[in-house]
Amino acid sequence: MEDIQTTIILLSIIVGLLSVIIVALLVVVITLLVRINAIMKSVGRITTNVASATEWLSPTKVFSEISGLFRKK
Repeated sequence: MEDIQTTIILLSIIVGLLSVIIVALLVVVITLLVRINAIMKSVGRITTNVASATEWLSPTKVFSEISGLFRKK
């Protein structure tokens, strides 16, 4: 009878430890996802800025904007 109680106590301790480990892993995964999301938003902003800068490097865009300025006056 004493062996069964010892076994139950040890299994309860193992289940408790595994629960703590699972919760810790979930916290780590959620933290990583939040950081990756922030990085992706930053990359999105950078991509938008690079795309608009690349558009202005086009001679067609520059000349059309200059001609548009003279037409408005």
